[in-house]
Amino acid sequence: MTNLVIVESPAKAKTIKKYLGKNYEVIASMGHIRDLPKTKLAIDVDNDFEPQYINIKGKGDLIKSIKNEAKKCDKVYLATDPDREGEAISWHLAHILDLDLNDLNRVTFNEITKSGVKNGMSSPRSIDMDLVNAQQARRVLDRIVGYKLSPFLWKKVKRGLSAGRVQSVTVRLVVDREEEIRAFESKEYWTIDAKLSSPNSKKTFVAKFYGKNNEKLEISCKEQADEILKGLENADFVVKDIKKGTKKRAPAPPFTTSTLQQEASRKLNFQSRRTMSVAQELYEGVNIKGLGAVGLITYMRTDSLRISDEARAAGNVYIQENFGDDYLPKFKREYKSKRNAQDAHEAIRPSMPSLSPDKVKGDLTNDQFKLYKLIWERFISCLMADEILDTVSVDINANENQFKANGFTVKFDGFTKLYQESKDEETEKASVLPELSVDDVLKNHGVSANQHFTQPPARYTEATLIKTLEENGIGRPSTYAPTITTVLQRAYIEREAKFLKPTALGEVTTALMKEHFSEIVDAEFTAKMEKGLDNVEIGKAIWNDIIKKFYKGFSAELQKAEEAMEGERVKVPDEETDVVCEKCGRKMVIKNGRFGKFLACPGYPECKNTKKIVDETAGNCPICNSKLIGRRGKSGKKFYGCSSYPNCKFVSWDEPVADLCPECKSTMFKKNGKQPYIYCAKEGCGFTKKITKEKK
Repeated sequence: MTNLVIVESPAKAKTIKKYLGKNYEVIASMGHIRDLPKTKLAIDVDNDFEPQYINIKGKGDLIKSIKNEAKKCDKVYLATDPDREGEAISWHLAHILDLDLNDLNRVTFNEITKSGVKNGMSSPRSIDMDLVNAQQARRVLDRIVGYKLSPFLWKKVKRGLSAGRVQSVTVRLVVDREEEIRAFESKEYWTIDAKLSSPNSKKTFVAKFYGKNNEKLEISCKEQADEILKGLENADFVVKDIKKGTKKRAPAPPFTTSTLQQEASRKLNFQSRRTMSVAQELYEGVNIKGLGAVGLITYMRTDSLRISDEARAAGNVYIQENFGDDYLPKFKREYKSKRNAQDAHEAIRPSMPSLSPDKVKGDLTNDQFKLYKLIWERFISCLMADEILDTVSVDINANENQFKANGFTVKFDGFTKLYQESKDEETEKASVLPELSVDDVLKNHGVSANQHFTQPPARYTEATLIKTLEENGIGRPSTYAPTITTVLQRAYIEREAKFLKPTALGEVTTALMKEHFSEIVDAEFTAKMEKGLDNVEIGKAIWNDIIKKFYKGFSAELQKAEEAMEGERVKVPDEETDVVCEKCGRKMVIKNGRFGKFLACPGYPECKNTKKIVDETAGNCPICNSKLIGRRGKSGKKFYGCSSYPNCKFVSWDEPVADLCPECKSTMFKKNGKQPYIYCAKEGCGFTKKITKEKK
């Protein structure tokens, strides 16, 4: 008897084939094989919004091959990914192969290991039509919004624009934050710090001004600060009160799709698309010496925090053997998933906790190793004991002024021996305080007043934007990466270092959407719609009914907008630069074209002058002395090349610096890493110099 197993990708097929043996043939569908056509709406709005699917162009030979393989086999198993997208692919495969939808031919693997594949194959089920309909509902809804709204934007703003249900509200979040920043009014405030030491120690610590006469006092100006400083002249700093305590800190839970993307952004500087791509590789299987092809992590699209008993036991064994019994908590720690979490899968974890990152480092790419290490350490640490801190809070009097100092010592490091979660915003760290007693008169090493200004809210990073989308119930974990990628590619938002800011196009389009399609860009409405779609997934709602209700209001809104803006067109303001057009003397503006940004003369069509945007750097080419220019490769990573290319082909991933080589006067380059240094790239020189980091 022969069996055919169909998965999405060749990598996954190769790994699964290893575990199934000679009676099984495993092939890949290469993702979706049927979809809505690109050239038309393909939704029958008058017939319960029935989608009109076609075979994807270019997949004819593949479909023919899958059909031929299916005819040769006694049984076909559909083993696409264990989520609604995977379920829909299986449903489409069943359609082209004329399989019975009630047949028990659908298998799923939470992890692609020997036990994971064995468990999946031993529990076949029929295709879950609730999951299929949840995917269909989202696909149809997004198609209606995109294909009905995009032509409106072409007519009113700019040809080639597109709108999306989740994309539009994502852009609005970034635009609203930018408006908050612009409207922010900075306020002055002051702090006063006293540098002190105990009577029996030379080691200093900092106490911060709290207030006067036991009342908290905010210092708003220099005059007020100076008055307090005057009152502190010749004052004795006396310890008034000491509070000691113990604080426990629990580890962060294992990763979900959202938190993995956030932490990979903060710790590894990975964009969400890169994170999900590498996670997919780790899930589908990597060749490991002595093990062959093996899936190193569980399924990476999940918002569950559940951990299987088997994985917990394996993790506990590793902790016991490598850290000792003290690092295991006395009670089993459970993590509660969010109320609307889909609990079909476990949290993201290593499929074999005993396989530490060091054991597989030689078999992984750099990106794979970094992400696997992050996932593995997060999982093992979430099973470890709490960190225990001895805390101390000291109240200090100086005449009628009160100062406070907080400190701690680590009594037991617990999970922090292995891993600590990164934070989006830096918190003020407490320091270690010397031994102090009440009534101690402290040595004063200087009191200083420091001026500050309140800061506007920060622009979103990819990590903070994903966190906001999740908190507001906008989209699902699997949509965050493609949504952010799409709005960047369509130039609604752009990156500035690690921050996201709206473009002029994004701001104009969002203003138009807020005025005429308020529900589409409303976070609350989008979250409510998302909840309705989730109800389809669990069989509590009929997908056509949700689309019908939405379409009625949306089509009326669209008609109203068409009438209100009859004959109108919104202009996207150009971004003016300091570059002067050498043909007519006007200041050139930045335009977005098919191949990215370029400089254009605003006098078009009288003047048609255009230029490339050149990112000049601090140095010159070490070969021909021409200017060095910053460029980006296909992956988006920045590199530096000679401006006289192709005559000179010098390139470097390392950033040129302003300082010239003291030996040959050539441009030097900065090599980043744990021990950064600058070096001369001129052939035959070889000068290098370590960079010493300044203490903050």
